[in-house]
Order: sequence, then C-alpha cells, then structure tokens
Amino acid sequence: MPPEFPPLRAEADAPRAPVVAPPLPVAPSLPAAPPLPAATLSLRPRSLLLLVAGVTLTAAGYAIFQVPWKIAAGGISGLSLIVNHFTGWPVGIIYFLLNIPLFVIGFNTLGRWQFISKTLAGVALFSVLVDLFTWLLPQTLQPWPVTDNILLNALYGGIVGGVGGGLIYRSGASAGGTSILGRVVQVKTGIPLSQVLLMTDGIIVTLMGLTFGWETSLYALLMLFLWGMAADYTLEGPSTVRAVTIVTDQPDAVTMALRQGLGRTVSRWPVTGGYTGAERAMLLCTVHRPQVTLLKELILRADPAAFFVIGDAHQAVGGGFTPRAQGGL
Repeated sequence: MPPEFPPLRAEADAPRAPVVAPPLPVAPSLPAAPPLPAATLSLRPRSLLLLVAGVTLTAAGYAIFQVPWKIAAGGISGLSLIVNHFTGWPVGIIYFLLNIPLFVIGFNTLGRWQFISKTLAGVALFSVLVDLFTWLLPQTLQPWPVTDNILLNALYGGIVGGVGGGLIYRSGASAGGTSILGRVVQVKTGIPLSQVLLMTDGIIVTLMGLTFGWETSLYALLMLFLWGMAADYTLEGPSTVRAVTIVTDQPDAVTMALRQGLGRTVSRWPVTGGYTGAERAMLLCTVHRPQVTLLKELILRADPAAFFVIGDAHQAVGGGFTPRAQGGL
C-alpha cells in the first residue's frame, strides 16, 4: 500500500499580520543640466568645413560614378535617377524637390528649425553641386575618362559617396534623403533605423531594377554595402585604441607594472567570482594598439594567473588620447 502522508496543516486559523512594503527611497534631486553652448546650436567653423567637404565629395562621386551609369545606393539619389530617366529633369533639382515633403514630415518630429537649418544647408548645396558637376565634369574629363567599367564605378561610387556621407554626419548635419523618413518612423514607432532604411532603400533599388535592369540593381546593392562601410569608417575612424579588462589577485602589482611600463593608470573595483565566490579585483585600462604586446607581457609578469580580455575601442577621449575639445568630431 502507498505510504500515508499526514494531512496538511490549516494555516488560515492564525491571522497573519499584513505585509507592508518598505517605502521606496527618495532619489536625490539632480542639478539642472547646463544650457548647451552656442556652438552646438549652429554649425561651428570646423563643422561647416566638414559639411562643405562632405557634400562636395558626395556630389562629385554621384556625378562621376553614379549618374552616367544609372546606379545609386538607393535613397532619394536613386529615386532621382528614376525620375530623371522618365522626365529628363536635372537630377539635382529632382533631389531637392523630393526632399521638400520630407522636410515637412520631419519638421515637428526632428527638431523644427534646428533640423531645417542643418538639413536644408546640406540638401541645397548637394543639389547645386550635383547639377554643376553633371554639366561640368563630363566636358572636363572627356579627354581623360575615369573608367568605362561599371563594376569599378559601383565600387568607387560607394567608397567616395560613403566617405563624403561620413564627413557630413561628423559635421552634425544631413544631406536629407530617406534618413529623414527613417528617423521619423523610428521616433514614432520604435522600429530600428537600420530596418527602416533597409525597407526604403530596398524598395527604391527594386524600382531601379524594374527601370534600368536587374543587373543595375545588383551593382546598386554592392554600392550600398560599400557606402555603409566607408561612412562608418569615416565617422568613427580606424580602431587604434584597445581596452583591456583584467581580473587579478594582485591588483597593486598589475597597476604598478602598467603605470611604470606603459605610463597608463587603471580603474579598479572589487568583484566576486560567480563559480568560486572568491573576492578578486577587476581593472580596466586603455592603451594604443601598438602597446598591446607590451601590455600582455607586463600583466603576466606581475600576475601569471591573471585573466584578461582585450577588445577594440573606436575612440578614447581624454587621458592622453583624443583631446576633449575634439571628442565629438
């Protein structure tokens, strides 16, 4: 026979005291944020120089490598080529007209007059330079053509356009296009910007395939990929900084070794091992890429049992790296 278990005790007989949650601590009031300096509300001279250089480079790449071959990395520039194909209007004027409804959409969502001032400057300059280069460069370069290979045009169109776009982003401005629509959709719906741009650019590249042929769309996708890589590289710069996280039982020895051997100090805080429960110290140090080999030797010399992870860091501001005045550029 199965074993008999004693009956459960009725715990409702004795009344229980109500459980009262302790009051939540009141967070200390934070001081008001200082007002933004005037330099951030308008284009500073350096930002203006970056904007002009970026727009000029982007417009030149668009006129030399993309317009003659009807390939573009999606966006309003690709849509302008489609409209130009059916109407014959100058692509610069088409680009400006197609951005007007995007200005209206983004006005109330993306910063009103601050958004208009920065974006309008980039769009207007790009539109003028595109039509100027489209008219001037074919005559100037006719004795010395750049290339008749569509693959090379797609490659260099993506690289030159991406570098120019990265310079524009570093200036804090914009050259308009579907990025405005993407930012509005992101703010309104929470959909990531990359997904919105993928959908809009994908639709436009498909329309280009229907208009100019599917081979052109394949080159446009290649250009879009290279454009993004070149823009990211220009915006963030080469990864010349390495950040190392060290877990050690000898924090003083490791700290002194890095200070004397590399001239670098560390940030330090106590940690507890998740498996052993042992109390140890975690150190964080940032070095230049050529210093990594010496960094590893110094760590292992000070504590052969140390555990450390070395990762890429795109930029370090202050502390002997990028000056703080240039940290945002």
